[in-house]
Amino acid sequence: MRTAPGATTALPPGAVTPRMPRNRKEAPMSHPISSAVPAAPAANGTAAPSLTCGIVAGPLFLAVWLAQALTRDGYDLTRHPLSLLSLGDLGWIQIANFVLCGSLFLALSAGLRRRLETGRGHRWAPILVGFHGVGLIVAGVFPTDPGAGFPEGAPAGAPVMSWHGMVHEFGFLIAQVAWFSAAVVFARRFSALGEKAWARLCAAAPVAVLLVLAVPHMDSLSPRIVLATAIEFALLTALARHHARR
Repeated sequence: MRTAPGATTALPPGAVTPRMPRNRKEAPMSHPISSAVPAAPAANGTAAPSLTCGIVAGPLFLAVWLAQALTRDGYDLTRHPLSLLSLGDLGWIQIANFVLCGSLFLALSAGLRRRLETGRGHRWAPILVGFHGVGLIVAGVFPTDPGAGFPEGAPAGAPVMSWHGMVHEFGFLIAQVAWFSAAVVFARRFSALGEKAWARLCAAAPVAVLLVLAVPHMDSLSPRIVLATAIEFALLTALARHHARR
């Protein structure tokens, strides 16, 4: 039966009149809205300052060495190893240089540990960089022995090895083994990640260092050690810069 326009429809006895929502707040919601905000993933920003330490460590060390090499009386950079700058009245400068550089590489190790969360070598790469820093600190705290006529009054030939001179050499050995090992670990990591250019760089750097040191010319050994050190620091600087940008 049709209802006339404007007329109300009669409800059967006992029926309840449907209640319409009074306002928008009472409107039914088919999809409840959650006020919870998804937790953001852990940021890698905390690694940035530590990685910056790794960027400046090598260049700072070489700059301080060069400033001393050009100004210290009696020092000849063509025949005196850089470790001899730890001796004499101003030896504290090179000692501090070793310790500071090693500490900056320890900071780089901490930054890499935060940045390299997964993947091949993510554990060993930071550890080896840290050992490189420890080796430099040991080499600084325990100075080498005087020799090659430096400082003034030192024997002209090879130095007589003392206990602290032996510890100095041990620290140097730690730094070298750690650096070569870290280069290999990074080369394998980059290869696994498909970053071939970086893998080749990390593989080529140790070869370059060995070629520089293998030249059979003793009179040029000191500058070649500096060149080898520059190659090592350059690789660590590049790695720190690369991971700081990621």
